[in-house]
Amino acid sequence: MSTQAPIPAPFACPGPRVADEWIDYNGHMNVGYYLVAFDRGSDRFFDFIGVGVAYKERTNRSTFTLESHLNFVRELGRGDPMRFTFQLIDHDRKRLHGFGRMFHAERGYVAATMEWLTLHVDLGQRRGAEMSGELYRRFAAIKAAHDGLGAPAELGRVIGLDSKRAA
Repeated sequence: MSTQAPIPAPFACPGPRVADEWIDYNGHMNVGYYLVAFDRGSDRFFDFIGVGVAYKERTNRSTFTLESHLNFVRELGRGDPMRFTFQLIDHDRKRLHGFGRMFHAERGYVAATMEWLTLHVDLGQRRGAEMSGELYRRFAAIKAAHDGLGAPAELGRVIGLDSKRAA
């Protein structure tokens, strides 16, 4: 019988509170700090999936972000607490495709979403590198658990104006 803990689907973690210096002249959290907050939350997700700081120290390998897409859904203000959920959408031998949601931790609303693509990198060569079979199998197990969540509605969104809409 396996003693391995079940894989959380989605992975959830607390986030920081909106700091005073994150507030812009519009009186809400500045767009740049949404990325900072997601970065802090995703560090916990990457630790959980096995490619965080300890992995880097042990293997001299890490992940580099190739692309990210933020959607701003609802404002956060000074001192507001955050929490995050993360979902592994897909992976191959070198890349991870993930999705995260930022929530107001007390009121429960979605404040923002983020989709990203990362590359597994050998830091000695500063080039993309295949991950180990063990790591690949871990990602496969996490993806299988997260597949039950379904694809987020925001996944794959593009930026543009609806040209059919009247001005």
